[in-house]
Amino acid sequence: MHARRSMSAFAALLAASIVSFHANADTGDSIQWQSIVGILQANNVVGVGTGAITGGGQPWTASGGHATLNLRTGQVAFEVRGLVFAGGNTIGTPLPITQVTGTLVCDTNGSAGAGGNSVLVHTAVVPLDSDGDARFSGSVGPLPSVCLTERDIAFLIRVPGLNRWIANGAVLR
Repeated sequence: MHARRSMSAFAALLAASIVSFHANADTGDSIQWQSIVGILQANNVVGVGTGAITGGGQPWTASGGHATLNLRTGQVAFEVRGLVFAGGNTIGTPLPITQVTGTLVCDTNGSAGAGGNSVLVHTAVVPLDSDGDARFSGSVGPLPSVCLTERDIAFLIRVPGLNRWIANGAVLR
C-alpha cells in the first residue's frame, strides 16, 4: 500500500513537472518590457550601421507603459502613458509630436545582422495624444531570423519620419 502511494505521488509530481515545462515553453514565445521610460541622454544611439537610430535632441520622460512581442506570430503590443518632454521650452507636454511608432532593434550590436547592421522592425504609426498617451496592438508580420535567434532586442518608441527615438522598453523579461 505504501509503495502504491509513493508511485501515485511520483506520477503526480512528474505530471506537474511536464505541465510546468510546457507552460514555460509557451511563454518562451513572448518577451515583455515591463516599463516604458523616456530617453534620458539626448542623441543617444541604439543599434549599429544602417540599423542605428539616434535619440531625440531633448530628454523625455514617461509615467508608465509596457511592450510585448510574440516571437512566433510577430504580434506586438505597446502602451505608453505620460510621454512628455523633460527639458526645453515644451517641458511637460508632448507637443509638437502627435504621432509615434514602435521599433524593434534586433541585434543591437550588429554581430549577426546583415553586414554588421542592426535589423529594424516597425509597427504602424499611432497617435500620441496631448497627455502623452499612445497604444498599438497588431502584427508586424514574420520577424527576420536575427530577431528569433538573438535575444539582443531593444524596443524603442520613435517619432515617425525623423528616425529619432524618444522612449524605450525597460526591464526585459
